[in-house]
Amino acid sequence: MPVGGPEAEQPAPVPAPDPASGPASVPAPDPASGPAPIPLPLHRAPEVAPGVAARRPAARRGPADPVKSLMHRHRELCERAVDPLEIAAGLEAHGLTDRTASRYRHRDVFSLAEELYARVPGIVRAPDAPPPPRPGRDTEARAGWTLLALLPGAACLATVGLLRVTEGVLGGGARSAVTVAGALLVLLGLRASLRRGPLRAESRPIGAATVYGCWLLGYAMYGEGLLAQVMSGGPDGGWAGDLAPLLGLALAVAPAAWCAHLFSVHAHRKLAGSRALEEFGAAVRPVLLGTVALFLGALLVLLSLAGLAYGGGVPVAATALGVLLFLSRLLAVHGFPEPATTGLAAACAVEAAAPALILAGRLPGLDSLARPVDALIAAAGTGAVPTLACGAAALGLLIHAAVALSRASAHAAARVDTK
Repeated sequence: MPVGGPEAEQPAPVPAPDPASGPASVPAPDPASGPAPIPLPLHRAPEVAPGVAARRPAARRGPADPVKSLMHRHRELCERAVDPLEIAAGLEAHGLTDRTASRYRHRDVFSLAEELYARVPGIVRAPDAPPPPRPGRDTEARAGWTLLALLPGAACLATVGLLRVTEGVLGGGARSAVTVAGALLVLLGLRASLRRGPLRAESRPIGAATVYGCWLLGYAMYGEGLLAQVMSGGPDGGWAGDLAPLLGLALAVAPAAWCAHLFSVHAHRKLAGSRALEEFGAAVRPVLLGTVALFLGALLVLLSLAGLAYGGGVPVAATALGVLLFLSRLLAVHGFPEPATTGLAAACAVEAAAPALILAGRLPGLDSLARPVDALIAAAGTGAVPTLACGAAALGLLIHAAVALSRASAHAAARVDTK
């Protein structure tokens, strides 16, 4: 059959030479002898199932620079930090300890933070942007928040003085109006003092803490009178409030602000001089206890003066309440508002349960409910209930503060005056 006809077989394609095997040694074709035979491969590749990749041994190798992976993981923290202390506090907040810092070839978190701070450049600020605040002496700021801290005590002192001067002159309605106006001024001054200075909390405030604080202050004025009325078979009619605890607590806002300021200053100094987290924790706990003792001494003096103005002694319940409020605010300032609110709520629950149990004990068959409260009041008076409630809550917050405030993450973010 002629070549090129419809039934002619097409020649098979010649496979391309394998570049890995080098140039093939094929003899040149002879034009006279016809087409050259196609060489067959000497070895055939093994069949591989479709979709199955060839398995290769995985290379086991760890990171040559473990700090680099940590730097990328916490890059935002390192960029916004103004010093290595903030990086150390952030790493501690993420669960990194001195023991785990050895995985990154460092003896402690502080040396690891210094390397991270040196490696990661900070955020480039605009030329006209103000520099980040640094610890330093700021007399104007101190004077500002000190004056604000004096406002609650000044408003309460003015209200008490006005009530004393107008005693027997103003009627019951006018005196009540003066008392309400004075209480509003005290609350406004307290709110202003808590928004600036060492008592200002950066975290979002919890609304329940405000309610619990108002309850405790109201109970300090009227709680013992209410218990006396309930114990005598009442309540019958009204009863006068005790302004001495409120006056002493309002005057103690200024010492509380200065004690909180001193605690932050000394804690920041301990943090700057420490080289390990355990070392910082052991150094800051005595500072905390000394701060609480200093505030307690100032509170006792102010409550004694307020008690002398009203012809009474030192109210122990008001002292326990003052320490409770101070510790709760100190925890909130350093980023622990939830435990502070829990402590206030526990004290409120005990104070509310006391008259409720006495009233419930009057029902038939439930007299056993009132026996613990009756025994406590019979042994130590009506002031024993708020003393027990606030004292136990304050002790619990002090134990929690000794643990929480001994962490670097509770202090390094705050810029304080260290001079």
